Amino acid sequence: MNRVIAIANQKGGVGKTTTAVNLAASLAATRRRVLLIDLDPQGNATMGSGVDKGQLTLSSCEVLLGEAELAAALITLEYGGYTLLPANQDLTSAEVRLLGLPIGREIKLRHALQPKRNDFDVILIDCPPALNMLTVNALVAADSVLIPMQCEYYALEGLSALLSTVEQIRLAANPGLSIEGLLRTMFDPRNNLANEVSAQLIAHFADKVFRTVIPRNIRLAEAPSFGKPALFHDRESRGALAYLALAGEMIRREEGQNGTVRAPPAAEASAAAGSPAASASASPTGSASAPPAPVAPAAAPAAPPAADAGQAPTGNGSSANGAAAGANGTAAEGSGAPAQVHEDTSR
Repeated sequence: MNRVIAIANQKGGVGKTTTAVNLAASLAATRRRVLLIDLDPQGNATMGSGVDKGQLTLSSCEVLLGEAELAAALITLEYGGYTLLPANQDLTSAEVRLLGLPIGREIKLRHALQPKRNDFDVILIDCPPALNMLTVNALVAADSVLIPMQCEYYALEGLSALLSTVEQIRLAANPGLSIEGLLRTMFDPRNNLANEVSAQLIAHFADKVFRTVIPRNIRLAEAPSFGKPALFHDRESRGALAYLALAGEMIRREEGQNGTVRAPPAAEASAAAGSPAASASASPTGSASAPPAPVAPAAAPAAPPAADAGQAPTGNGSSANGAAAGANGTAAEGSGAPAQVHEDTSR
């Protein structure tokens, strides 16, 4: 992988920053070199990574305006294993100044990234919840767009506007821009509306919808208050395992497109992060185009114990969710029931 991925959706509260921070940590756990760029003036990705946005001397604001080199503003994190370009409220004034430039205002981030782009396997950009000049800069600099969204009616309305913006960017400034995928976040399979919207997404976007589904999880919600990704806050939580599964699915998609054969990334992630996730059910080349598994019930019974003593039971067995195959053996928070990482198997 050597990609720049913008995580964008103009609707707020859909899990962009949660996805950016936890996906960065999960990809880093598979020994990828990851850079996370916080391009949101709220600085939530910065705080969620354990960096005090109020104490910054250099941030993405100075880098975007050309007042500082990218290398000088980067921060190596204590938790997470990835590198961060932080942000704070100064980005608001940066956007105003960018709007006043006569030419070249939409390519500032692309030029700033150029000297360091090959130093990282994956660069993730956390975009603000608006289709503004900061988001445009991210889309122009990116190879693809990852779209987190809740399975609700308003999310569908906003999706059409975002796709229209992506198409305009592709025609005007970045012809190589593609859709990395649609990620269903905060998903509750007991909600009929969520299931209906999910079915509509699959019907319209097919394999562009990630098979991994991010469930509602209290550990994901509370991890930012500790300044850590969920993987380092509670590595056995359903949320942490779900983002490990997403990282695995993205890697397998990439390798499937390039014809590369590797061992499943679950073993790498588990070894690096100490996760109990098993990888026995993952195919070495399990891309998103693999045949779907049968539809699983909403509350599937726990799988039988694995062959090795002390190993967590395997998950639902789909190749697209290999990085979190041990999720069913993890105790759900606050209950004695087994936790599950949801994966869509309706296709």
